[in-house]
Amino acid sequence: MARALTADRSKLPEPGPARTFKFPPVEKSVLPSGLRVWTVRHPQVPVVSLILLVTRGAAADPPGQDGLAAITADMLDEGSGGRSAIQMHEALARLGAQFDTDIGSDATAISVTALSRVTDRVLPLVGDIVARPSLGESDFERVRQLRLHRLKQLRDSPAAVADRAFLSLVYGDDPYGHSPIGNEASLTSLTIDDVRSFHGRELVPAAATLIAVGDCDHSAMARLAAHAFADWGEDHGRRTQRPAPASRDQGRTTRQAPNAKGQAPSAPPRLAVVPRLRAPQSELRIGQVAAARHTPDYHALALANAILGGQFVSRVNLNLREDKGFTYGARTAFEFRRRPGPFVLQVSVQTAATVQAIHESLAEIEGIRGTRPVTPEELSFGVAALTRGYARNFETADQIGRAVMQLALYDLPDDYYAQFVPRIEAVSRDEVSRVMTRYIDPARLTTLIVGDIDVFGAELGGLGVGDPLVLPPDAF
Repeated sequence: MARALTADRSKLPEPGPARTFKFPPVEKSVLPSGLRVWTVRHPQVPVVSLILLVTRGAAADPPGQDGLAAITADMLDEGSGGRSAIQMHEALARLGAQFDTDIGSDATAISVTALSRVTDRVLPLVGDIVARPSLGESDFERVRQLRLHRLKQLRDSPAAVADRAFLSLVYGDDPYGHSPIGNEASLTSLTIDDVRSFHGRELVPAAATLIAVGDCDHSAMARLAAHAFADWGEDHGRRTQRPAPASRDQGRTTRQAPNAKGQAPSAPPRLAVVPRLRAPQSELRIGQVAAARHTPDYHALALANAILGGQFVSRVNLNLREDKGFTYGARTAFEFRRRPGPFVLQVSVQTAATVQAIHESLAEIEGIRGTRPVTPEELSFGVAALTRGYARNFETADQIGRAVMQLALYDLPDDYYAQFVPRIEAVSRDEVSRVMTRYIDPARLTTLIVGDIDVFGAELGGLGVGDPLVLPPDAF
């Protein structure tokens, strides 16, 4: 008879050592056009996840044309390769392909997932969408109108207003200072010629990487890509002047960028309010321009953020939700980008608790910088949160494809994911305080409130950061 096993249920079981994680190898080649082709063999299921990454995002919008990159990305599947928009999506649907377009500050990603046996028919459709879009006037007017309606809807969302206003405050006229969707004034002034020019100038093979993950062969995928994107970048008669080839890392120079310390060109306000009368809650954003993705302190910052506000048992959430009862949840994040991205604490709190919540949030940020150092228990929980379920991020072809996209976008080494867990485990308590002191300066933090200033306005002087900048309610 087998002996019964007993367990001590008075305490949690001790976790074992983290297992070694091996990321699958990435095969790479470059086509004569400059298009990079990266593939990963993942033959567990007969599916291929395709991602075309172009390192041109909202930060590539010219001054006064906020939203141009995003509307151009939206226009790509509005008819291409001699097909109408409906015909194009019917062609994808007949092949069982799932299509999506996503745009951020640094890049545009066109993704398609399909059975591996139809890859040779799916990839030419992607080539048509990217290299040969129709970019018609009537389609442009319809897409623009939809985006203008969406902007009006976003004004009814305090969280969306706070996000847009915060970026504008901390970045000013920097390319990172606006959301991809743009604004009413810029969208209204755009023309289809602006879209065509942007497409020809910025969406070029020299700035792109085709990523294929699944049941695929690298050499076969490179041949398919060479055929599907054969004439990408060539002039089809729509433009009177062919743009000069763009390098993959070509940066924006028409707007001022943050300086070497990550500071915006002009100091943002310490305190700002977007009035929202009779609002039952206040949306808070507290943060500043912080670190770029390539910082050597990335792992220490990721762990510091997990402890401060990146998980349910983080300091900020335990304080504002569990202890004070001001909110359903609070979080912090370093939004890493190719250039210094923002650090932001975001939370929605009861209107009457607005100023007290700001006090508590600022105290938590100050504390983790050194006045209240991280405890061994907090460090252990933070490490576990980032490492124990790490391998689950790479189970499917799409997940692996998104991971490879990060390697391509941020020029990370091929062994980055294999090194992540040991690098996190090597972060010390002192390093947490050091990086938070280096990248977060309480004197530079911008606090934004979207809420009913008539309720909390009289208390704002107690924050000690000067008079608030009151912004027009309909500016965002």
